[in-house]
Amino acid sequence: MSEVWDKVGETLSDAKGIAFDGCHKIYILMDDEQMSEMKEFGYDPLLSAEDYTASEMLETIRDWYEDSCSLRFVQAIYTNHEDPNAGFVSLIEQGADDDL
Repeated sequence: MSEVWDKVGETLSDAKGIAFDGCHKIYILMDDEQMSEMKEFGYDPLLSAEDYTASEMLETIRDWYEDSCSLRFVQAIYTNHEDPNAGFVSLIEQGADDDL
């Protein structure tokens, strides 16, 4: 597994869940508030760490990434009320090499 996927896997060990917009946005949700927001936004699929192990979520993200369009990216999201944009942590940049 590449270094990039290792980092994604490490992040998943503390995640509350994962979400995919069905096209290119893949999110690792790091707290309960982000899980609630993605549910409100209608993200489907939205998978909870209560139902899936970190390794199952990693496998799922890899499948989503492989099947998504060229604009794809993977970001972890932490709630940050002072600066919501600061809560986004890029794990796989948009436009990253297809050979990940």
